[in-house]
Amino acid sequence: MSDSAAKPRPQFRNISIPQILRYRLPLAGRLSILHRISGMLLFFCLPLVILPLFAASLASPESFAQIAQYAGNPLVKLVLLALIWGYLHHFCAGIRYLIMDLHIGVNKEAGRKSAAASFAVSLILTLIFALKLFGVL
Repeated sequence: MSDSAAKPRPQFRNISIPQILRYRLPLAGRLSILHRISGMLLFFCLPLVILPLFAASLASPESFAQIAQYAGNPLVKLVLLALIWGYLHHFCAGIRYLIMDLHIGVNKEAGRKSAAASFAVSLILTLIFALKLFGVL
């Protein structure tokens, strides 16, 4: 009998906080959770933040200038960057899930690679937008 057969697998039935902190999700699991979080972020911010700001920016040149001045604040830029990340992450992960719905790349290794690629693309795009937002580019 081998050693791996003798070791009992950990069971997570009534998960406590210390067990949650020790549990390590694979990269695809982390991508999935962040896809849901970014979707909720976008869902709640669209009617509360994005659409009202867009409507106010189109109302008049003065309101556009006021919003542009308000958006110059570094804290507001960080909030905008979080929204940009949420959109880019949700978009890239969504493309990955659409491809997986076509039964392409559904095995374990391909899923790990596509999750890493999705993370990489969304973070690189977020970095580019951050550089533009903070005036480096």
